[in-house]
Amino acid sequence: MEVKVVNMTGQAVDTIELPASVFEANINRDLMHQALVRQMANARLGTHKAKGRSEVNKSTRKIYRQKGTGNARHGSRRAPIFVGGGVAHGPLPRKYTKDMPRKMRRAALRSALSVKASNGEIVVMDQISFDVPKTRDMVAMINAVAQGDSALVLLPVQNENAEKSANNLQKVKALRANYLNVRDLLGYEKVIMPVAALELLSAFLADDTAVVDAAGEEE
Repeated sequence: MEVKVVNMTGQAVDTIELPASVFEANINRDLMHQALVRQMANARLGTHKAKGRSEVNKSTRKIYRQKGTGNARHGSRRAPIFVGGGVAHGPLPRKYTKDMPRKMRRAALRSALSVKASNGEIVVMDQISFDVPKTRDMVAMINAVAQGDSALVLLPVQNENAEKSANNLQKVKALRANYLNVRDLLGYEKVIMPVAALELLSAFLADDTAVVDAAGEEE
């Protein structure tokens, strides 16, 4: 697939061929969904906690006599049916992490990139360079190359000026290309990358071109 290479003002300066192994891979929507669910689950802290009846700070004194009151028999205000008592079957700290083989994770990335490429949502630039961090310059670049759509800007190496220029923009995120993930790929309309970032992506995603299904079996 051949796409234009544009500069920071949106003018076409060259063309480049997107690697078919990365941008024309088989699209596996189930695999992309599994990768997204895994990423969202792994982001959960799992620190929720409710106190049970053995943990609340209440007196252990029997609240009223056993017989003769007409009420049910109770021995403690800590019971879950009382206000201020413990919580029955409440949440406890736990891990939500999910495992996923590397082959499947990379296949999900190739599927997402192929979807973007087929929809014309991949923008390749000759370079991304900012002399100083300036949000206005980033907005001008996004308007020129992405027509103001939400954009994921992939950088080949750490670029503080570009990253800081995008920090205040709700619809723009600057990300190192080797940190690419399914959540960010699917969360933004356009994917903008300089040629250097494209080469980096092609290097680590094209190494493993085995087709993997959602169950993790090679076809």
